[in-house]
Amino acid sequence: MNLSLSKNSRLTYTYLSMIIISAMFLLSVVLNNILLNNGKGRKMTLFEEKTHSIYFLEQCNCPSDRIKYEIIPKSRKRLLTYKHRLAVLVPYRERFEELLEFAPFMCKFLNNQKINYDIYILNQVDHYRFNRASLINVGFLQIQADYDYIAMHDVDLLPLNSNLTYHYPEQPHHLAAPNLHPRYNYEKFIGGILLINRYHFQMVNGLSNRYWGWGLEDDEFYVRLKDAHLNISRPQNINTGRHDTFRHIHGRERKRDTVKCDNQREITRKRDRQTGLHDVKYTVNSSKELEIDGALVTVINIHLHCNHTATPWCDCSNKKPETEKTKKIKGK
Repeated sequence: MNLSLSKNSRLTYTYLSMIIISAMFLLSVVLNNILLNNGKGRKMTLFEEKTHSIYFLEQCNCPSDRIKYEIIPKSRKRLLTYKHRLAVLVPYRERFEELLEFAPFMCKFLNNQKINYDIYILNQVDHYRFNRASLINVGFLQIQADYDYIAMHDVDLLPLNSNLTYHYPEQPHHLAAPNLHPRYNYEKFIGGILLINRYHFQMVNGLSNRYWGWGLEDDEFYVRLKDAHLNISRPQNINTGRHDTFRHIHGRERKRDTVKCDNQREITRKRDRQTGLHDVKYTVNSSKELEIDGALVTVINIHLHCNHTATPWCDCSNKKPETEKTKKIKGK
């Protein structure tokens, strides 16, 4: 009698275990199907940090016109409908007041256009003269694997007209057009803000590395684009003008480094066919995220290296400046 009861108990336990295992299997199948149908192939994981939550969204084979969320800190979370990725490259040195205004303004402007973007502040930390072109070359090399196009963007120029689009350019697109820029209005001007896709920037070998000090690097870049038979487009049907399309926040107290020394004036007036993206010399000291009024930017601290034989004017501090009179004497 006791043996029979023990045997029945074992059979009951076995049947109950089988039922529980089967139910768990069916439940897992149902939940998996629900997740797949809702996510359409998207896989999402959650990572908690001390100050905020960051969501990571892996790439999927979804239709390009589907609405997507870029997975970013809560302070920058935004709805995206645009498939291309923009890196805003901002050459920078000791312009913190402008940066405090630039970062939140540009984040809001680009968010309104649903642009998939990140802002990189290319901070020159060496003792040489400012080199805007080399900083952009370095910035591009640092981010090129993750972005489709860049904006070469001055920190002191803010777009005021919402019709100035930062969308992906099939050809180089100069936003700060001569008829719109508050300061520069010559035909070949392409400074201030220029959008260019990754392929075209690589094709022209980036910018020249010879331009230490202020000015002319964008003029040389204009020639590079033309030599490559690229068409430079500019904003159309803009109902604002030179005084209300952009806000130029460059303080009058900030003097531009226009000094010319050695044979800088002569060399930098010529098309540079030797230097560019392929030979810029630099060291990245560090890279840090900075949040300004809810706007996140990445600061890359860059130490540029100077070839004193090729460009001795990277440091004019102990040299006699070259003047127009000196130039004429040399030309005799």
